[in-house]
Amino acid sequence: MSLTPIAVDGRKTIAMIAHDNKKQDLLDWARFNRDTLAGHKLVATGTTGGLLERELGFPVHKFKSGPLGGDQQLGALICEDKVDMLIFFWDPMEPQPHDVDVKALLRISTLYNIPTATNRSTADFLISSKLFHQEYEPMLKDYSGYIKRNVEY
Repeated sequence: MSLTPIAVDGRKTIAMIAHDNKKQDLLDWARFNRDTLAGHKLVATGTTGGLLERELGFPVHKFKSGPLGGDQQLGALICEDKVDMLIFFWDPMEPQPHDVDVKALLRISTLYNIPTATNRSTADFLISSKLFHQEYEPMLKDYSGYIKRNVEY
């Protein structure tokens, strides 16, 4: 498997999601980091995006609610190299009606080597990294060898 660098400039596109029991945690974190986040493009699932926009006072691009396909929309953006970081405050104690979508999103963020924070401590480390404010080239593995070549549809 070969590795390919993917260029990410200093202005990041940050996807933000929070399950219901974690929305206040994400809002608190975002408020604390408001000035830093203001220099970047934020995208979010519907409800979370609306709350963030009101809390921060600047635009957040909103997709559908997570259970209605928003998680999958953000996953598609990751596949298209249009998301640089994922902040996903998920609730490990509460079953979600769209658990398969959550798992798929986390799988895609790992597959595409996207920095991903699933809790406040990790988000703090990501946003305070010296790499956060500069160009960065994460290495993307070539997974084409995993594809079965003789599949008929």
